[in-house]
Amino acid sequence: MSQRPTMSTRARPWLLSRSGALTGTRFPVAGGLTRIGRAPDNDVIVGGSDSATVSLYHAEINRNGDSCRVRDLQSTNGTWLDGERIIEAEVTPGSVIQLGTQGPEFALLWEESAPSELDRTLEVLQPPIADQARAPVKFPGAANEDLLSYAVARARRMRAQGVGGQTMNIMRDVIDQALRQTRRRFRVIGYSLLAALVVVSSAAFWKITALKKEKRGIDSHIQQLEAELLKSTDSASIDNLLAQLGDYQSEAESLQRTLLYRVSALRGGDFVTTELHSVMAEFGAEVYSIPPDFVERVNHYIELDQGPDRSLIAHALNAASGQLQLIRKMLQEEQLPPDLAYMPLVESALRSGQESAAGAVGPWQFTQVTARAYGLRVDGQVDERKDLVKSTRASCKYLRDLILDFGAGSSVMLALAAYDSGTTKVRQAVDHTVRDPIKQRNFWYLYRTRALPLETREYVPKVFAAILIGRNPHHFGF
Repeated sequence: MSQRPTMSTRARPWLLSRSGALTGTRFPVAGGLTRIGRAPDNDVIVGGSDSATVSLYHAEINRNGDSCRVRDLQSTNGTWLDGERIIEAEVTPGSVIQLGTQGPEFALLWEESAPSELDRTLEVLQPPIADQARAPVKFPGAANEDLLSYAVARARRMRAQGVGGQTMNIMRDVIDQALRQTRRRFRVIGYSLLAALVVVSSAAFWKITALKKEKRGIDSHIQQLEAELLKSTDSASIDNLLAQLGDYQSEAESLQRTLLYRVSALRGGDFVTTELHSVMAEFGAEVYSIPPDFVERVNHYIELDQGPDRSLIAHALNAASGQLQLIRKMLQEEQLPPDLAYMPLVESALRSGQESAAGAVGPWQFTQVTARAYGLRVDGQVDERKDLVKSTRASCKYLRDLILDFGAGSSVMLALAAYDSGTTKVRQAVDHTVRDPIKQRNFWYLYRTRALPLETREYVPKVFAAILIGRNPHHFGF
């Protein structure tokens, strides 16, 4: 087990990013609370492609003197410390905090600021390796070894030991200390490194500017095509527009894969659209451009949930929050997306006695036929559709069958569509309008061509409105 090092008056804790676009970036851990999440008022802000598993306010670190404790802020995907999920735990030097099982990682390290006076020995602080605390590494003075060569060799040794992304930190520390030296060749090396950094930064700036211009052009074409699709009724014209849309989206996705795009976080967009992209990525249905009418319907149902239906949503998120957590746990055990737990908010507002005009009953609104097909007892004496645990187990089986039945990249989306209106109705509607078997498995193609039943086209945005509110209750006023 790692031991906390003896701290001098100049020692202070830092969070070192070990993954994603922020790799190598250090964030100070001040006294009191340091909060981590996607929201702009966090102390450590995680954005861009790194934020798919990160909540608005995901976790916080409470520093009291030399002691640091990390606490999960009821995040959607959990907080992990050295591979174990935690609610709250002490963080020791060298420990790794991860936001979600596949999310960004941060290592805690303690660092002393550079000495005010340097002799023939310079200190370069080494990031934590395994369970070892950060320790100073010394090298001979400038008279015996070239400073730049040492820095490069040090970076290579660190990569060999499994610690990457520290080259810039090493160069910066070396430059800061080298500039304190009175010897001229140290100052020359420092200025040369700074000049190189300026050149690289300038090149990156112009490249990012070019990427932004290219992105604006692609986005403009996509918006025009989306607008024409909304007005078009001719099948041949729709297919032509969709082909063009596919080409532009492929260009945009290729641009997204470039390093500078990820670093500069060029996607942008409003909060709802950004959150939709995050959920779509988890559902396997992410596309560069979400149809604007889909986003509009999601916003419409969010407004209803904030207005006329507020009491139902508030009951589900507060009084019935324990039931929601139980459903999420059961979905995770079945390796299904845990955010599907918000489907019962749309079906029944988590009221077990709820019954529809069609005779569907319980939190998941099963009909008698479907309930019996998935092992639930429904007769004059017992109705297991009202049992939260049993009906959730049956729903997991039903959703799994729907996903396998409509298997494709966006299979979860099609499963949602089929859950609402039934597999037969969805398949008949699709077969009647689309002959291409690949397109029959593409939810966004079916949505844009209006091949899905109207009720289903409304049901899926309604579920996504509930998911976004469930993931971000404070943002939407709950």
